[in-house]
Amino acid sequence: VSTSEFVDHVDSAVGARVVGSDKYPRRHPPETPRPSYSIPSASRNAGAEPGRVLLLVRPDFGTAILERKKTPDRLIVGEAVNDDNSVVSLNPETTEKLQLFRGDAVLLKGKKRRRDTICIALADGTCDEPKIRMNKVVRSNLRVRLGDVVSVHQIQHVKYGKHVHIPPVDDTIEGITGNLFDVYLKPYFLEAYRPVRKGDVFLVRGGMCSVEFKVIETDPPDCCVVAPDTEIFCDGDPIKREDEERLDEVGHPQLFESIGVKPPKGILLYGPPGSGKTLIARAVANETGAFFFCIDDPEIMSKLAGESESNLRKAFEEAEKNVPSIIFIDEIDSIAPKREKTHGEVERHIVSQLLTLMDGLESWSHVIVIGATNRPNSIDPALRRFGRFDREIDIGVPDEVGCLEVLRIHTKNMKLAEDVDLERTAKDTHGYVGADLAALCTEAALQCVREKMDVVDLEDESTDAEILSSMAVTNEHFKTALGTSNPSALRETVVEVPNVTWDDSGGLENVKRELQETVRYPVEHPEKFEKFGMSPSRGVLFYGPPGCGKPLLAEAIANECQANFQCQGSRVAHHVVWRK
Repeated sequence: VSTSEFVDHVDSAVGARVVGSDKYPRRHPPETPRPSYSIPSASRNAGAEPGRVLLLVRPDFGTAILERKKTPDRLIVGEAVNDDNSVVSLNPETTEKLQLFRGDAVLLKGKKRRRDTICIALADGTCDEPKIRMNKVVRSNLRVRLGDVVSVHQIQHVKYGKHVHIPPVDDTIEGITGNLFDVYLKPYFLEAYRPVRKGDVFLVRGGMCSVEFKVIETDPPDCCVVAPDTEIFCDGDPIKREDEERLDEVGHPQLFESIGVKPPKGILLYGPPGSGKTLIARAVANETGAFFFCIDDPEIMSKLAGESESNLRKAFEEAEKNVPSIIFIDEIDSIAPKREKTHGEVERHIVSQLLTLMDGLESWSHVIVIGATNRPNSIDPALRRFGRFDREIDIGVPDEVGCLEVLRIHTKNMKLAEDVDLERTAKDTHGYVGADLAALCTEAALQCVREKMDVVDLEDESTDAEILSSMAVTNEHFKTALGTSNPSALRETVVEVPNVTWDDSGGLENVKRELQETVRYPVEHPEKFEKFGMSPSRGVLFYGPPGCGKPLLAEAIANECQANFQCQGSRVAHHVVWRK
């Protein structure tokens, strides 16, 4: 779960360059001044329909439409003739009513769940006036079907993107080798000036296979136009479809009813502390519009006999009264530990009560239980079977791309200096989880404040405006914060970069050259291996008589790569023997 997926970046207004290219030319001159427009936030427009629903005027329900003289922006979804993921077709009269020109970008909004996307509007004389034609990819991003109603909003200006991150979906690249960018993304975006929106999924056909990609990050945030000078990144771990679909199941239980299958009752989120498990659960509740009921240890546990079980029953009863609802149990390992390892009767009774309550949930009750823990193996095994916690999702430590996205979220309201390089900071935050990155940004801001404390009069109730305007977090502040912060995942592990170089080891030139090719090149140039479809070596075995310099070579190559180094060997065996 990328995560990708915590905060809605709709704060920034879009402006600057206008969508338009040789492929989708405009009728009006590009220099024509037009008012700037920002993408409307779904939360501000939820429930505010531009018109009222009136009676149907025809008995033919296949073609009947609502009277929409006051709502020309609400159109019926039809099948596309042109299978382009970035284009929607409208009747010429509809484009005139909406004041759209050929090649204009439009914001399409679905009927629920605040789904929207951006496409290029083209006039099509074969399209009926109340309809809008779009292909399957656009309908999937909007969560609509043929015959549903979508709203169309004009967007005057969309910025050209500086860079976008578009990784593939994992189950669509099985068996595919080679560079995905050269084969799929480069031809797809070449001179097309396609608008993309964060969260959109699109299909690209190349050769004999088709690959799905998902937009998880754009700069400018939220949406942009992929121009020839836009940097496109598809590196990093592929998007796991199953994690996204497991959370989408919460809002669509009728999909299971139609095929006679019981929907899942529970989802277990596990991962290190601070990785965002609680935040993900709240985001799912917000996206699905479900009632959110949070349970933690202090609210349940009681010294009085039977009161702990009663509190748990009340929580489930309250959730069933406010369906659809999500019951979130934080730190579930402290509420439902393994019964054979607990010494108190209260814990055993709570585990038994939780098992009974989860079994008592009806399959179609529209109530789902989400548990979160950083110790999944400490939970009672009876909870981790089908019918209770059906799915288990690992919320791991973010990679470099994930760290960069989290840093941008936490710094979007910070006043940053021009020399701040968040991409470099993300490379130096290996092992940091979301909470660690938030603490890093806070520490960098505190460093900025400490520098100004000497010029601030603490006895004065107000602060000089010049001092406030001169304050900005610099790259040096982030470097200082990195030196004082420790990642949660590495707190119990001591690692260091050795200070041994090649000059400390004489001879063995052939061995050094082979180590450079085997170890250093994959670390410093991973993109070249990916380009040629090569997998780097996973390990190197040194063998030779004692005293020939095997550990010295290992430390030297670690220093060349600036990689963390751990020499365990007999040290591990020593600790194991003494512990036994």
